[in-house]
Amino acid sequence: MTEKVVVTVTIGGEEYTLKSDRSQEYARAAAERVDQALREAQRSGSVVETHKTAVLAALAITDELFQAKQAQEEMASRLSAMAVELERLLPPAKRVSQGFASPTEEA
Repeated sequence: MTEKVVVTVTIGGEEYTLKSDRSQEYARAAAERVDQALREAQRSGSVVETHKTAVLAALAITDELFQAKQAQEEMASRLSAMAVELERLLPPAKRVSQGFASPTEEA
């Protein structure tokens, strides 16, 4: 079992004590990102209620997450297509799909 790390952070001008499986630096960086998103939502000037600002900040961070996941999926798809193309260019005896060992398994 991983030991919990306790760290105090400030988000939206309020202090929170967090217990995390991650490092203190990680927890602080996450808290700073949330605080930054809150400040950006507050700067829009159209929302006064704290809970609504928090919801807008959560939506902004969720949008970032979704975009990062989509970019990761697109990259994985491109890499997979490149692997297929590279394998096609290999001599038949070197192709993994032919049931032969990969170069790292040969010796």
